[in-house]
Amino acid sequence: MAMKISFDFLVSGFTVGCSVTKDNFSFAALDNSPFAPNSLPSTNSLLASLVAVLLSFFAFRYWRASRFAAVSYTVPVPEQCKEGWKGEVLEEPSIRTESDYNIQCYCPATGRLLGKIKPAYPEDIDKAIAKSAAAQEEWAKTSFDERKKVLRSLLKYVLANQDTITTAACLDSGKTRIDAALGEILVVVEKIKWVLNNGEQALKPEKRSVSWPLMCYKKAEVRYEPLGVVCACVSWNYPFHNLLCPMISAIFAGNGIVVKGSENTAWSSDYFVSTIKGALAACGHNPDLVQSITCWPEVAPHLTSHPGIAHITFIGSRLIAHHVAASASKSLTPLCIELGGKDAAIILDDVPNIKALSSLLMRGVFQSASQNCIGIERIVVLPKVYLKLVEILGGRIKKIRPGSVLDGDEADCGAMVSAAGFDKLESWIEDAVKKGARCLVGGKRLVHPKYPQGHYFSPTLLVDVTEDMLIAQNETFAPICVLMRAKDVTHAIHLANSTEYGLGGSVFGRNKQDLDRVVREFKSGMVSVNDFAVYYLNQSLPFGGVRGSGYGRFAGVEGMRAVCNIKAVCEDRFPRLINTAIPPVVDYPIRDGNRGWRFTKGLIELSYGESWGRVTGGLWKLLTNM
Repeated sequence: MAMKISFDFLVSGFTVGCSVTKDNFSFAALDNSPFAPNSLPSTNSLLASLVAVLLSFFAFRYWRASRFAAVSYTVPVPEQCKEGWKGEVLEEPSIRTESDYNIQCYCPATGRLLGKIKPAYPEDIDKAIAKSAAAQEEWAKTSFDERKKVLRSLLKYVLANQDTITTAACLDSGKTRIDAALGEILVVVEKIKWVLNNGEQALKPEKRSVSWPLMCYKKAEVRYEPLGVVCACVSWNYPFHNLLCPMISAIFAGNGIVVKGSENTAWSSDYFVSTIKGALAACGHNPDLVQSITCWPEVAPHLTSHPGIAHITFIGSRLIAHHVAASASKSLTPLCIELGGKDAAIILDDVPNIKALSSLLMRGVFQSASQNCIGIERIVVLPKVYLKLVEILGGRIKKIRPGSVLDGDEADCGAMVSAAGFDKLESWIEDAVKKGARCLVGGKRLVHPKYPQGHYFSPTLLVDVTEDMLIAQNETFAPICVLMRAKDVTHAIHLANSTEYGLGGSVFGRNKQDLDRVVREFKSGMVSVNDFAVYYLNQSLPFGGVRGSGYGRFAGVEGMRAVCNIKAVCEDRFPRLINTAIPPVVDYPIRDGNRGWRFTKGLIELSYGESWGRVTGGLWKLLTNM
């Protein structure tokens, strides 16, 4: 009689199998054993079967990887990003004009006109939300593999088009290419990589414990489901990164999204959003899922109060956040609010290499012309290293070259997006000097000899700053390096926590006890130890602050789940054997209230008694009052 052995297994709905028969293989080797049945296959046959299984498995893996691999696509490149473009230089650059209601876009590094953008009206917002909602109904049904394919395609596009993306970011925000690479490209690709590797696990149903013994026949889990259409209102300092990162989280969670970019960087928004729309279309999905709008402040409340929006992420100033929160309250829309900070870097006396430290501090302060919500706004230094650090930083800051790298300059620091705050900055520096601070470098706006219409502020070093000075309490968002002298670790922590903000911070030193103490006592949402802002490059970590820096978190598992409906589900563990039934003694209408009371009291004591005596007493009450 021929014997057949089959090997079958199921992988993601795809059955793989193979079989061998006695007729195909020799069993002579096994026949010599008194314990081996003649029907068993030889070692060679088993190895052959195993090889067939493995080949089938890897063939399936290859097929699956090919099916969900990144696809190539293109989107139109703005003319202004092409080599040789030279735009008209505006006499008085401003995003508002007296001639029309449009947004006038220009390069803050040079004052060159980029074009005009028609702002959205309330009816445009309604249409954008409706389009996203319609697309989201189908998108919510997609698998994680399909969503990953979109993100892989986006990643491929970003890596292949870094030159164009950074050029657009530099034109619209005035930053340098290096600052754009670090602050725009690097963070976006890290976000995509983290979501590809961890997003599915973060959104899988999560098993939870049940109360024993009362609920021992139940099983509980948390499911993370799409909310619908979410919204992000983002700031201008990183126009590519701020637009795309909320979109990446939102669509991977199964949502549609409407992003409102800043009117200060309205020109680049259409191109940046087209990169993710292109990925959706290339993978066979409706690009209407993601929508971008730009509007004037007076129209924005129509978006933030819209009943079609399920969640809002806001990145901006505290003043505007109050208006956004009040507007969102009309529809009870939940918010995640990130409001910038006054981040302090505490330098302990035992820091090992001051020269190397100065490089980290320079990048932490002057990255993107200091227009960085987690930039170092205050350097709090203990006495032993204070004077040496002042000397080193003074020499380095004097050498910083402002300018426009797109015009061939060897520039270290780009422009500020607007000159609107220059009077305020100069007044804060003047206030500090009057109260005893010393301005060793810069201290005022810069009229660039090559770009007089550009928005430049001189790289500044202000030392001996104390907590009673205006510049120590207010976010500058400008290339101003502020040094404060601390008496000891306790005083340094006090200075770091002396503002209304609480976004991030950092501490540098070697003593583990001191480092742990600073981390523990920092009143902030994030801290880096012996580094600058690396918690944001690690997209596994939640991003956000406390106190005047806002509430809620984006990034990490917490940020991904924040744009989900967190649904609690409880069901029978053995539905055919046991389920909930109301005991007659407490079934409506209740026939004997006293007996019912004793029964329920016994049930509670049996389930939650703190001693065996109470547990057994509860069981007795339960049994005698059923």
